[in-house]
Amino acid sequence: MTPGDDRTIFMSDVCGGVSRKSWIILARAGSSRDMENTVPTRLPHLEPLAQAPIPTRHGVFQMHVFRWDDPSAHPGLSNEHLALVMGDVRGRSNVPVRVHSECLTSEVFGSLKCDCKEQLERAQAEIAKRGYGAILYLRQEGRGIGLANKIRAYALQALGADTVEANELLHLPVDARQYDVAAAMLAELGVESIELMTNNPEKIDQLRALGVKVDKRIPVLVAANAFSAPYLEVKRRRMHHELPSQPGHKKPSRSDNPPASESAEDLTGTH
Repeated sequence: MTPGDDRTIFMSDVCGGVSRKSWIILARAGSSRDMENTVPTRLPHLEPLAQAPIPTRHGVFQMHVFRWDDPSAHPGLSNEHLALVMGDVRGRSNVPVRVHSECLTSEVFGSLKCDCKEQLERAQAEIAKRGYGAILYLRQEGRGIGLANKIRAYALQALGADTVEANELLHLPVDARQYDVAAAMLAELGVESIELMTNNPEKIDQLRALGVKVDKRIPVLVAANAFSAPYLEVKRRRMHHELPSQPGHKKPSRSDNPPASESAEDLTGTH
């Protein structure tokens, strides 16, 4: 394997000052080439596919499945997106809404590297408390870069790169998510205005640019653990998320054991 081989990325000194060089072996079809888009020949189109009640531990939601026919979307991402709706939201203002991007690693396998699963559960709990609201579940794994690229980024993070540096080393966008499908789903559901459950001001700006009326932001704060604290600090410091600082956080060592369970926290107040 040589530096010119397109299956490798050369990384030097990303491990907190440790003087070493590492070869990161990547899939032949990987990294930035997976993100190449062709010029779209048609406009995206939202198509309702199915609807059914789904009982959850937070109550019964109506699950709506939509197909978003976007020719410019990453080929590794599903074009089927979900709306989990409680109560009657049609024609309603100030609807609590969570626009949530898929995270297989935390939501299915319980990874402690991020706060995605907990944010999803907090949103369900808040909607159940109010008796109405919606979660728009977007199939944008890895902030829109796809699962394989996300795991490639995790491999770089294991060697010391943070979540931003890892994407940059792979020549991928730091955040490739798009919210046009969320705006289309809100229009299809007949929602007049929303209270957005997020810590990310950029998400508010993008939705407003798409014509969504956002009345206020509801923070969704999740207590950090030893594995997520560095990630949350990077989101606060480099991605400008509205999060508390993580003073004195340390990267987990191999001897650190994940906790058996995490106690739930309520959503913080609105502002």
